Amino acid sequence: MPERLIEDRLREEYFDLLPEIQRVLWQLEAEIRFHTLPILHDLKKPEQLLVKSRVKDCESAIETLRRISEGRQFDPEQASSYSLLDLPDLAGVRVLVFPDRRLKEIDDALRGRFPDWIAKPIPYVEKTRIVPKYFGYCHNASNNVRGEYQIVPMLLGLFWEVEHSAMYKFRAVANSKEMQERRADVERSLDNFEKGIERFIQF
Repeated sequence: MPERLIEDRLREEYFDLLPEIQRVLWQLEAEIRFHTLPILHDLKKPEQLLVKSRVKDCESAIETLRRISEGRQFDPEQASSYSLLDLPDLAGVRVLVFPDRRLKEIDDALRGRFPDWIAKPIPYVEKTRIVPKYFGYCHNASNNVRGEYQIVPMLLGLFWEVEHSAMYKFRAVANSKEMQERRADVERSLDNFEKGIERFIQF
């Protein structure tokens, strides 16, 4: 009988963990909605605040684990050492805000609830600005599965949903200098649009 592939064992682990991942997601999303509710009620036209959540799908989780492994591949000699629990973002929540003048207010509100979560900010607009990003445990939902949340300018976050599928998951595109420059152009344009809105509208 052929030996089981590492990927097959990880798929089994994923579906064993899935109910726990979903519990973490529900807990994290509920707490984020609760702690941002006062801000949501205080929004002025045309401000928007949207909370979106996702469970990382099985194949994406396996590919991410492969990518962060030494040599960007699984070592059959170390097969038992690989676990999807090494990933910090099996359950993820993204808070989208437009325009981004409320970003710090939301960040402060959530840091008060998740003070021990580890910060891993995401740079954008050629690393001149950052998106707050944190990961940690919702201990009342799970002590094994970590969750992640981000607070993202809405236009940038919606662009990233398209960009992630088109670039991040296709290495030839992601490694293209031309496409990296075009992505930076889009990020700058979206950032400038938000700044323009804030200049013309009196909040």
